[in-house]
Amino acid sequence: MGNALNHYLKPDVMPGPDVVPSFDPMLGFGSRKERVMIATEEEMVSAKLTPKERDYCAHKLLAYRGCRADKFPFVYQCAHEKHDYLTCEYEDYVLRMKEFERERRLLERQKRLAKQG
Repeated sequence: MGNALNHYLKPDVMPGPDVVPSFDPMLGFGSRKERVMIATEEEMVSAKLTPKERDYCAHKLLAYRGCRADKFPFVYQCAHEKHDYLTCEYEDYVLRMKEFERERRLLERQKRLAKQG
């Protein structure tokens, strides 16, 4: 509830949902690995993935759907691929929330430093 309330109380320091980060991604980090898409655009188009499914976990989704197609009707044998995909989705969600929080804190810091002079 507190985060939703901050959108109204502090709109100047709350980044929007589709805002590109405005700060250097290496600010505060010694070294940071860049995220890379593993699945190619051609693979995603041929698998008919929706735009919502074309994220950093698309390669795991392709493996899961391939397993389901190969093992049908015994799709319970694809539990490992399903678990890998859902774990990847969760870790992607956590990373996006951390990036949102980092952007919000850096905006608050910038505002505080500008106020001090």
